[in-house]
Amino acid sequence: MKYPCLILEKFCTTEITLSLEQEGLNKYGEPEASIEYSGKCNYQDKARTVLTAEKKLVEITGTALFPGDICPVLPVISGGSAVINEVKRRVLQGKKARNPDGSVNYTEVLLI
Repeated sequence: MKYPCLILEKFCTTEITLSLEQEGLNKYGEPEASIEYSGKCNYQDKARTVLTAEKKLVEITGTALFPGDICPVLPVISGGSAVINEVKRRVLQGKKARNPDGSVNYTEVLLI
């Protein structure tokens, strides 16, 4: 059964380039190479300040939404960088929203 994607492609109009970091080390003991993604997303700006447990202020500056799984190689998105609207931002976290059958409906990436 196909599930409708919550983020329809017709709403993905903002160009984005992502460089997603992989966890772990390669066979030579070096960090794994980053995975590159270029395409369009649904980007929403927001300015919010959050006080974390370590008393550190983090300003969430935007959310990028993508239909489907933008990086099937990574089980989770935990870091990296993005260039959006000609501004470089850091990836705070990522989320893959799953359908009941386990497939990925959409991918959400929080940028700071």
